[in-house]
Amino acid sequence: MSPRHHLDPSTLVSFAAGALPPEVNVVVATHLDGCATCRKRIADAERIGGALVEHQQPAAARLPNAAQLRERMLARLDSATDVPARAAPPVVDVDRHDPDRLPAPLHPYFGTSYRALRWRWMSPGVHCIRSPQSANLLLLKIAPGKSMPLHSHGASEVTQILQGAYDDALGHFAPGDVADLDSDIEHQPVTTPGTACICVSALDAPLEFRGWIARKLQPLFKL
Repeated sequence: MSPRHHLDPSTLVSFAAGALPPEVNVVVATHLDGCATCRKRIADAERIGGALVEHQQPAAARLPNAAQLRERMLARLDSATDVPARAAPPVVDVDRHDPDRLPAPLHPYFGTSYRALRWRWMSPGVHCIRSPQSANLLLLKIAPGKSMPLHSHGASEVTQILQGAYDDALGHFAPGDVADLDSDIEHQPVTTPGTACICVSALDAPLEFRGWIARKLQPLFKL
């Protein structure tokens, strides 16, 4: 599994700094579990962040504020590809190749087995499980060949594809890919034929649907 869609650099920096909301942190960790590229970028962010701290001016009045430090770290991260860096070790899971086993970061929230999941009907062809720990962390199962309503995001959404695939204006998203979206993105995922698309999502705010039918049904979906 070689992901083609990766986490945004700002998400990686926030993850390295421990500044992500808990539910987003879970989805990011799930992506990192299978993505060596993003694990390396995390290592770069941690290394660059440490270097920035070491080179700060000692006078408190001259220290950059958090926003400035973050921007400097992002700029350094963009140019870090020419600098050798250690790769973060992958998550060790002896059963990771078992097709029935959920990724290890999801175990505390949804259990270990796909077959044991208890899906809740949301709409024709769409089922959902919300984590008992957070209503903003959810698993979605969408039937093959189904078109979702056109929508944007009130804040941000991070979605990791676990099984199946979908296509939208941003490209083809298959197992291992992550959609790291902000409020500027509007899209309409269409799942590919053959296999249901299962993904894990973290939402900062409710989705914003364009169609009036979807808006009327949104209280029922709770998305």
